[in-house]
Amino acid sequence: MDNCINSLVIFPDSIWITHFFNVSLGGLMNKLILVSTIFITSAFFCYTIGVWAEKFAGKLKPWHLWFFWVGFISDTIGTTIMSVMSKSFTLNLHGITGALAIALMAFHAVWASIVLKKSKELAIKNFHKFSLVVWIIWLFPFISGIKMGMSH
Repeated sequence: MDNCINSLVIFPDSIWITHFFNVSLGGLMNKLILVSTIFITSAFFCYTIGVWAEKFAGKLKPWHLWFFWVGFISDTIGTTIMSVMSKSFTLNLHGITGALAIALMAFHAVWASIVLKKSKELAIKNFHKFSLVVWIIWLFPFISGIKMGMSH
C-alpha cells in the first residue's frame, strides 16, 4: 500500500493513467522501466553510430549531427523517466557522471550544429576528437546504470 501512495505522489494522474492503460501501479512502473530502457538503449545506438561514423568518415557530416541530437533527446527522455521513478537525484558516481554526460551531450550537439553552420573545414575535420571524449564520458553512466539495474 505504501508503494501505491508513493506512486500517486510521483504520478498525480496515476489513477487516470492506470485506468487508461488498464494496468496496476506496479504494472505502470514496469512499463515505464521498459520505455526508459528503450529510450536509453536507443540513445546508446544513435550516439555510438554518430560518433564512430564521424570518426571513420574523418569529418563531421550533417547526418552525424542528426544521430547526436536523437541520441541526446533519447537519453534525456529515458533518464527523466528513470529519475521520476527513483523519486530523487542521488549524489553518487552514477548521478554525477549521468548529469555531466547529458550536459556534455547537449553542448556537443549544439557545438556540432555551429561547426557545420560555419563550414570551417579544419573544425569539421577535427570535431571527432571531441566527439570521442564525450562518448567515452557518456559510457560511464550508461554502464553503471546497467550494473545498477541488474543488481535490483
